[in-house]
Amino acid sequence: MLLASLKRLEATVTAETEALLAHQPVDQETVNLRKSQSLLELTRLTRDLDPAELDAPVRAQLLRVRSALERNQDAVGLHLRAVEEISGIVAESLRAAESDGTYSGHIRR
Repeated sequence: MLLASLKRLEATVTAETEALLAHQPVDQETVNLRKSQSLLELTRLTRDLDPAELDAPVRAQLLRVRSALERNQDAVGLHLRAVEEISGIVAESLRAAESDGTYSGHIRR
């Protein structure tokens, strides 16, 4: 059961990462719901689990999930920085378009 849950999480995270890196649309609501469900499921499955008792296939899957999560974090971070930069450019453009220069330190020509 734990192995299947880890595989589902890896698939969800990998699909999101690949879509982001390929500049494809991502349904964030669906992805976030799946991630939340995986977190809940994993929390329940591992509540009384002794990490020393994990078998080799589960340990290997945990390493794959960790790698997928690290790659996903990098891709999401890249997109967040891009969104911040674009929103800053748009906000500055809107401020410049609405201003007649009266109260700014810059002289408009």
